[in-house]
Amino acid sequence: MDKAFIFLGATVADAAARPLHWVYDPKKLKSYIKNKKEITFLKQNKSPFYSIKTGNVSGYNDVGQVMFKTLAKAQQKSEVLKKFKKNIIKNFGPGSAYWRNLKLRKKYKKIKWKKPMNGPWIHQNILETIQNIKAKKSITGGTKVNESDGYCAALPYYLYNNNEKDLKKVIKSVANSKINETYAMAKLKIIDLAANGEKMPIQTFVKKYKKNRYFKDVITNIKKVLRHKSQNHISVVKKFGKACSYPGTFMGSVHAMITSKTYKDAVHKTIKAGGCNCSRANFVGAYFAALKGLENIPSSWIKKTLPAKNILKFIN
Repeated sequence: MDKAFIFLGATVADAAARPLHWVYDPKKLKSYIKNKKEITFLKQNKSPFYSIKTGNVSGYNDVGQVMFKTLAKAQQKSEVLKKFKKNIIKNFGPGSAYWRNLKLRKKYKKIKWKKPMNGPWIHQNILETIQNIKAKKSITGGTKVNESDGYCAALPYYLYNNNEKDLKKVIKSVANSKINETYAMAKLKIIDLAANGEKMPIQTFVKKYKKNRYFKDVITNIKKVLRHKSQNHISVVKKFGKACSYPGTFMGSVHAMITSKTYKDAVHKTIKAGGCNCSRANFVGAYFAALKGLENIPSSWIKKTLPAKNILKFIN
């Protein structure tokens, strides 16, 4: 994985945004970051739903960590997916902190949500994936939501094997819907263009795939974002959707990319827009790492990111 720094870019961005994950109230968000010189890696958790140690990553990026660790130990390509599924159950399933919190969450649903849970939050796609693996289904991904889990699983795999057919299998192993697949593939194609020296990867992607039926909706939505290039990022994200779902999470990320010059600027912008900042950060961070290289990721941020050590071992 000679381009592991791209996955590092996603990981650091996720960890940087994590203490403010899922803050949907703009007034509260403003009060949390007011007069702060640095809005990344807040020492005190401000997510209203769950609280984990600063420097750790959200459940989105953690899917990628599971894949990254699986690849680091894999002997053959053919065994990766099978071992990845086993590791998903180990990391997120019964006995894990994620699973313990699922029981707690069910209790919380019956009462007014007063404070965040202590520990990580399992996502709907992963919950369904675990059930489908146990049921021995051939395609194990969740079907109820269209979120970034599939992309997060596929990002490290893309750095190991950029075969479209195999990438789609990885995406569908955790997020099995057409929208999940097409938007995850679009993200990987854009990152690939950036990694291969394209100066304007998003515009190049539009030109390259404008007649491709598979990416029809993706292209339409990128064009909408391009028309909003001159508008304020916070208002654009609000317009297209601050939540975790596609296409909004994709469109908000693209706007941060086309209106920022550096990794740091794009991540700051992503945090300030609120909502599901972590799902957007995983795309934005990987994109800028691919476009501008490892040196564009602030070294002080890398030091604050707990899973970074494991990734740095694979970066020359």
